[in-house]
Amino acid sequence: MNRTEFIVATAAVLFVAFLLGWFASWIIHRVTRVTQSEMGELDKMAQSLHEAEETRDQAITYMQQREAELTNQLTQTEAELQAAMDGLRDAREEAEQLRAYIEREMATS
Repeated sequence: MNRTEFIVATAAVLFVAFLLGWFASWIIHRVTRVTQSEMGELDKMAQSLHEAEETRDQAITYMQQREAELTNQLTQTEAELQAAMDGLRDAREEAEQLRAYIEREMATS
């Protein structure tokens, strides 16, 4: 094999490799091509996802507001309970003092 035949053989091999690469690229492009109907479906899915995210954000906001309201109510209820317990304690002390006073008066008379 002389130099010219070697160059021609190398050029042929490179040309065949180029054709095989181009053919493989073309096949991959045809197989992975996205059709208009698929694009429409992807758009609908994206819109649905966006709406779901908005709904989730609204739900989170509502839950945070509701939690704040319930925490406030709980704090108020605990304060009212504490006030009632203090009043009951004072009433018991006063009743005990009145009993002691009545017992002393009954004992002296």
